[in-house]
Amino acid sequence: MSSTEGGQARHVLLTGASSGIGFQAAVQLLQAGHHLTVLCRDSSTADRLRHQLSSRLQTTLCDLADLASIEACADALLAAAEPIDTLVLNAGLQYSGAAEPRWSAQGFELTIAVNHLAHQALLQRLLPLLLQGTAPRLVVTASEVHDPTTAGGKVGRPAGLADLAGLRQGPGGAMLDGSAFHAEKAYKDSKLCNLLMAREVERRLRQQGIFLPVLAWSPGLVIPRGIGGFFRYSRLQNPIGQILFALVARDLLRLTETPRGAGALLAGLATGSPPSPAGFHYWTNRVLGPGRLRFEASEPSAEARSDDLARELWTLSAQLLGMAPEQGLQQVIPRRMP
Repeated sequence: MSSTEGGQARHVLLTGASSGIGFQAAVQLLQAGHHLTVLCRDSSTADRLRHQLSSRLQTTLCDLADLASIEACADALLAAAEPIDTLVLNAGLQYSGAAEPRWSAQGFELTIAVNHLAHQALLQRLLPLLLQGTAPRLVVTASEVHDPTTAGGKVGRPAGLADLAGLRQGPGGAMLDGSAFHAEKAYKDSKLCNLLMAREVERRLRQQGIFLPVLAWSPGLVIPRGIGGFFRYSRLQNPIGQILFALVARDLLRLTETPRGAGALLAGLATGSPPSPAGFHYWTNRVLGPGRLRFEASEPSAEARSDDLARELWTLSAQLLGMAPEQGLQQVIPRRMP
């Protein structure tokens, strides 16, 4: 990642900074001189990150599995009234291999609660601060597994939201499409939601004359060598399988990105590298061969490009969050983003 864009430090607000890609992005953003606010589930995580990263790090408590905590966090940020230049919705939860669903504080399946509902709640509440920022941009971490035609998307049950029957059910619905619980599919579905949400907020803002770069991206397969990171919950379910998977994918076939490399991609997107004009853009870290990856503009899946599904998902999600679909968007002054 380069130093501060145009010599100007940006204020970046980041979810999912406690480990993995988000942690590596935080390291590089701070090293480059940017002002970073991270959302932390509890005070011990906040203390640890300030100790590991920098005393300059600004932390705000926010448990993404609890809508009341998200509301309190957003209220505190709005009260502080510090503009956000880049909002990075990066946190991601996966507990592949689990036979039974886990639940959020409000009774939503935990994967969809953390990966999607929490991020839409933050996005709608913090949009006024984002649009007060300098050359504001939104970055959303998705995954290629949302697309059933990709290598990762083909493994196991494919992503698919159908008519959102499970979401319409509200709390207690194990899967968004109303089917029986399947942990891997729940994660894929949540990443599909990330793309639909990103496309929909860009469309809604554009209709108001607000032209914002909205960047969704797939980091590729990232398997850290330590015990932390994205696969920490999956290792508890199937430790031997995860070890073998890492040995083959990371060490033998060399199809993976390093946490540091993925963190650099995320930090670059947050600060304008690669530069992106206003509008929705999707970037993927594509595998070209053993040890060879290329970060490039791409197209999300056919389902992720459905305008009708994007509108329905946004509206239903807002209602479940106790928010109007236009909440947040009505509190901004339409102006053209640089």
